[in-house]
Amino acid sequence: MSFYKTHAPRHREHTRPLPDFAELEGMRALNQEKEIPLRQWQEEVRRGKEFGLECVNSIEDKTEISCFQRGELPHWSGINTFLKTHYLEDVRKVGEYDVAFMGAPFDIGTTYRAGTRFGPQGIRRISSLYTTYNFELGVDLRESLKMCDIGDVFCPANITKSHDQISKGVAHVLSQGTLPMIMGGDHSIGYPCVRGVAQCIEGKVGIIHLDRHIDTQEKDMDEIMHTCPWFHATNIPNCPPTNLVQVGIGGWQVPRPGVKKGRERGSTVLTIQDIERIGIDKTVEIALEVAWKGASAVYLSFDVDSVDAGFVPGTGWPEPGGFLPREALAILKGVAKEGIAAMEAVEVSPPYDISDITALVAVRAMVDVLATMVKHGRIGGKL
Repeated sequence: MSFYKTHAPRHREHTRPLPDFAELEGMRALNQEKEIPLRQWQEEVRRGKEFGLECVNSIEDKTEISCFQRGELPHWSGINTFLKTHYLEDVRKVGEYDVAFMGAPFDIGTTYRAGTRFGPQGIRRISSLYTTYNFELGVDLRESLKMCDIGDVFCPANITKSHDQISKGVAHVLSQGTLPMIMGGDHSIGYPCVRGVAQCIEGKVGIIHLDRHIDTQEKDMDEIMHTCPWFHATNIPNCPPTNLVQVGIGGWQVPRPGVKKGRERGSTVLTIQDIERIGIDKTVEIALEVAWKGASAVYLSFDVDSVDAGFVPGTGWPEPGGFLPREALAILKGVAKEGIAAMEAVEVSPPYDISDITALVAVRAMVDVLATMVKHGRIGGKL
């Protein structure tokens, strides 16, 4: 007797009709894909062949291949913009786009491990791993948004001057009606980024901040470091501290001066234990209620060290006990359903990373937020 005859035939073999699996997310996603157009992909291939020359005759399937690479494929090569989107050299034309990816390669505000000045490079590099299509959400960013990469803000070796440069860059993008997606950089950039957003918003700006660290000190070693962004951001007249909600805070790296300021100023803080107890949906509801109370816009700040240190080794202040990646992504998507004015992904330090896994978490956070906004009609229209 063959060994397999002691397995399924005697235990699980059956002739019952299978149930209807149509309500499974996977089955819905299979059907949704056929509704997504391919126009922008076809145009990218056409442009690649025009600018990059036709491929050689020995290549049999010439459908997507040019002589010189000018698009997404192959993923391991090419000049890396974020998701290999169009590089916009003339930033005066950024208003023609729905989304602009921009780097803030700044790490003078770090208080322990530096290296986040290389964050934008690392994030862009591993972003080439991805296509523009997400299976579960049924969204193809290429077919939904006009996107560009405008490069990095020029950050000189001075905190104040670099922060001023970042504020100007963010304000320029948002003032043109384009969503800034900012790649840090240490978390001190949160202050100038919010300052740039606030200049463009009529009304209050709420802040939703995912992190393990509270980052509300006034100064650290007599400077505005990455422990300080939200003290200064919430001093901006239309960014009150009561509209700041901080999600995932906890552990052994939460300096008491920052805790004191948070308590005095009335910001809202949820720990990982709070989130485990009340669940992701309730966490999102609280974050949205606090940030949007009387506000006209919300700024989203994602520090990769909010995720458990085992998943994000490439960061300056790793802290065990944080989110699982899927928990952080679920919160980010829950926030994005209501729309955001700008987003930052910060504290990726490639010199400490392993196989780009930390940078990949930042990429995934950014594209999930964009796809969720597309899905819920919060962005688009310039294609």
